[in-house]
Amino acid sequence: MSDRIDALKNLHTTLVDSRNGYEEALEKSDGEGLEPLFRQMIDLRVEAAAQLAQHLTLLGELADDEGSFMSTVHRTVIDIRSALTGLDKSILPSLISGEERILASYDEAVAATDPGAPEYSVLLVQRDDLRGKISAMERMSAQRAA
Repeated sequence: MSDRIDALKNLHTTLVDSRNGYEEALEKSDGEGLEPLFRQMIDLRVEAAAQLAQHLTLLGELADDEGSFMSTVHRTVIDIRSALTGLDKSILPSLISGEERILASYDEAVAATDPGAPEYSVLLVQRDDLRGKISAMERMSAQRAA
């Protein structure tokens, strides 16, 4: 398997795992005020994963829509955090950190993909969208700290 396909599959799995974590967070949020953010991130992940799945299919690969073991880890962390401290704006630094790791996966996929490949521009748009979401989370976190 090529580096390109590996990077795309890794990114796709990461997006599915993240979506699963945000779905758990939405379920456990209990009116803490982050529900709109969780919904936005779920929508972003669903769309991005679907687009990557289409490109993987064109490359003759199957995209796993279930995620990996990390989905279980994300759900467990959300469950514990929800039970101990709730899912309020204090979790934003953790979310930002996770999003920055996903941004690094985008960087890897972009680096492994030829600029002439059909998915290249999709990766760039998705990466820019994620950067915008990270900036919005950082602003929310700064407002909380002020």
